[in-house]
Formats: sequence, C-alpha cells, structure tokens
Amino acid sequence: MRSMLGGLALSTSIFALAAAAQAATVTGMVKGPDGAPFRGAFVAAQNLKTKMTVNVQSRGDGHFIVKNLPAGDYELRVKSVGFTNGQTSRVTLGADQSANKDFALEKGEVHWADLSTWQGNVLFPDAPGKKPLFNVCFACHGFESRMADKGYDLAGWQARVKYMTTSMSFFTHGRISEQEEKDVATYINSLFGKDRTLPKSPEAMPKYKDTVHAPYGDEALRMVYVDYEMPNPSSFPWSAAEDRDGKYWIPFYGANNKIARLDATTGAVEEFTTPNEGTSAIHSAIPAPDGSVWFTQQGANKIGRWDPVTKKITEYQDSWKPGQEGYLDGGSKHTLRVLPNGEVWSTGGPLSRFDPKEGKFTGVDSVPSVYGIATDKNGLVWFAEYTPNGGIGVADPKTMKVEKFMPPTKGSRSRRIVTDDQGVIWFAEFQSGKVGKFDPKTRAFEEWQLPGAEPTPYAFEVDAKGDVWYSSEHQDVLGRLDPRSGKVVEFPLPYAENTMREFFKDSKGHMWYGTPANNKVGYFYLDE
Repeated sequence: MRSMLGGLALSTSIFALAAAAQAATVTGMVKGPDGAPFRGAFVAAQNLKTKMTVNVQSRGDGHFIVKNLPAGDYELRVKSVGFTNGQTSRVTLGADQSANKDFALEKGEVHWADLSTWQGNVLFPDAPGKKPLFNVCFACHGFESRMADKGYDLAGWQARVKYMTTSMSFFTHGRISEQEEKDVATYINSLFGKDRTLPKSPEAMPKYKDTVHAPYGDEALRMVYVDYEMPNPSSFPWSAAEDRDGKYWIPFYGANNKIARLDATTGAVEEFTTPNEGTSAIHSAIPAPDGSVWFTQQGANKIGRWDPVTKKITEYQDSWKPGQEGYLDGGSKHTLRVLPNGEVWSTGGPLSRFDPKEGKFTGVDSVPSVYGIATDKNGLVWFAEYTPNGGIGVADPKTMKVEKFMPPTKGSRSRRIVTDDQGVIWFAEFQSGKVGKFDPKTRAFEEWQLPGAEPTPYAFEVDAKGDVWYSSEHQDVLGRLDPRSGKVVEFPLPYAENTMREFFKDSKGHMWYGTPANNKVGYFYLDE
C-alpha cells in the first residue's frame, strides 16, 4: 500500500523538527586498535524499555552522533566485522539531554555469521547437498542466523532439516528428495557441525579477501536504521505496513501463524493468531482503508481478514488443484493489495481476485504463477512473474483482461514491482541484477545494471524524489539508484542475512522493512 505523503526527502526535515522538540542525543568517537579514528563502525543505541534501536555509523573522523532519542534507559554498543570491543555501556537520557561515549575497537575474528549469502556460496566447498541447501532452504533464510554458530552434531542437523521439510512441506514438496535431505544435513555438518571441515574463521580461506566489499563512500555513512525487536525470537517478520492510525502491521512467516501490530512510539507488539491448522506461512499483511487488515497464508492457500472492531480473524479458503492439495503447486496466496472498491488481489498461483461481498475467488488462469503486485492510480493491477520466461503484466479488474510485456533482458525473473506517482512502472529483476522501468504510455522499457557479483534486488520501492531503493538478498547491501544519472550508491546494513522482502513507505516518508532472520522490523533514512 503506497503513501502519497512524500518519501525519504522528507526524513531530514521531519527529524530536524523532532530534534527541536524534546529529543536526546548521544555523541562520541570510535577508535581502532592503533588509537586512530575508526571509519564505518556501527554504533547502536537500544532503548531498554521499547526495544527500539537506532543504528548509526562512525564517520571519516571516527565521530558518531545518535539523534532524536526519546527519554529513557539505553544500552550502547559498537561493532565492525573483524573487530571487537568486548564492552557495552548504559546511559539514562532525559528529554533534550546529551551524552558522550567513546569506544575503542580491538582486532578480532571474522565470523561465518558475519558473511553474506553470496560470500558463503563462493567460500563453501562443492559437495552433495550444497545445491538444495542454497536453492531450497535458503529461499526463506540463510546460514548465518540458523547454522553458523549452532554446532550441532550430524543427528542434530538431521533433526533440524527434517523439521523444516515437515513444517514447510507445502513449499519443499517436490523440491527436495529424501536423499537430498540427507545430503543437506551431512553438508551442513561438514560446514558448521561437530565434524566441520571449514576453518573457524573465513579469513583463513584465500578467497575470502576477494569477497570483501570495497570501502563504502561517505554518503553511505549517513544512513540511519531504526528497528524494533519482535517478542518471539522466531517470529520471522516479513514486512511492516502502516495503517490509518499510524501503527504497523507485520506478517510472521513460517509456522507462527500470526500477524502483529507495532506501536512505534511505545514499542508494544500485539499479536493475533489465525485459526488455520498447520503452517500458515503468512507472507503479506496489508491494512485497508476501513481499518481492517488483509493477509495471505501461503502454506494454506487462504487469505484472512482481521476485524478492527472484534479483533477477530476470518479466513477464506481458495480451491486447490486436484491431487495437489496442501502444496504450493496446487495453489497459493503470496502478496496482496486491497483496491479502493474493497477487492483483494493476491499473487501466488494463480493471480487471483477475491470479492469480500460475495466471498468468492476468481483465478486469472493466464497468470498461473506470479510474485510481485502493485496498483496504479487508474485502478489497474500490475504484476511481476518470477518465472524463467516471465515478465510483467497488467490486469483490468473491470474487464479481467490481462496484457503482458517482456523486458529486454530475457530470463531476468522479475520479482517486486511498484508504481510511482506518475504512473510509471518499476520492477526488480532478481536474476539479472537489474532495475527495470516500463512506461505504460509509450510502452518503452529501460534497464539499469546494479553493481556487485549478485545484486539480487528483492525489497523494492521508489521514493518521492524518484530514486529507486532496493535490498540485495545475496550481498547484504541496501542500494539507491538515481535513474536520472544512472548512479547507484550502496549502503552497508547493520545485520548479516538481511532477508528483506518488501519496502513500504509510511505517512512520514520513512521506508519500512522486515528482516526475518534478525527478528526485527524498522525503517531507514539519510541523516544530514
């Protein structure tokens, strides 16, 4: 759901006003092991009550500043890959109060949990199990948060793999064989288990230095991330979208079977459980203008509606393909949008329309498998087909007529798609690592190649200035494309394995995200 109230351009002015109206500040310097100013370390200030964390970076002179902090008790910490300081600091801040804290980093080890998925793919040895691990298991998460530091023995890994293939059977069915399950468990054990063959640190591998990102530019050090922890350590929050009351709705993917509402002021998270039995795999939760919240259950081929009056959830089951009940190939609900007339359109298999008045689904058979979805100012539904030979297309809800368009790059696997305020269509080409643009008036395409070995743009949005923002799933960077100049600026993230799936702009111009593997939702903006 797109907001018409500006973009990241508003962030600076909004936060400048906030700073003038009762907000605390923490400043300081980060020094390296040699005592010199340290550039690019992440400094985090976490409010111990609300669990809100503001993440900033030290600039070229080693100084950092954390602005606009509400009064409260904070824990301060610093980190940089390959370094450690072994300390945290606590400070109590009043309104308009300033505090100073300096940090001194010491040389440490690079951990496997610090790497990106792309780095893992380069450094891990080739062996049976690697391909299904990356192609099937890593569709939802990577190795960093759930494997790198666990140290199970072979039996433990076998149990974890069996749990995942069972709880996510709707997805894994037909995609991983029993032999491949065994191969995956054996392979993970060789990487991170009791019988590991990998060195303790990836720095010991000759190829590691070739995978390290080049130093980020000065503009990248201005990026600020504000995030909130979810109450359950395995919530797996997929995204966060603002409702009419300024709260943020979060779908919990996997077997949690919950949606949640975040109050960004207090940090309170209220959860609501869907009646579905089995794994819901809630992929998308979108607030509607009437205060209700619609969401998809990918694992159950259902959509659900949360009622703002009763706070109860009603589910609506779509039909399965005969013989494929309970499996992704038999039908699924993926990402949804709510039209002004109340219709609910969702991707998955196939593209479908749900009429709440009649309680009826209508499948669009000419779009059998689809991923991203967006609506334009004319009420049309745009979609991206994340298939080897797919492109983008548009459906007219009034006539149900569908028209498809093929981007210049074949096999690009278009994933997310958005519309800007001018009605221009933008889409993320996951496989080819490009940003695509389509003008519905001229029917002309334009593409921009993103930097890096595997840019893999996933979460995706256009701000009020017309800049395109994306997250790289495999390289763990945030990127911004200026289509006017073709310039791309990459920004480091405070987390490895970001797994960001979708960006949503809110009424303040913030860009919200979920990072499932890190169990957080939040937003980002550029500081002055």
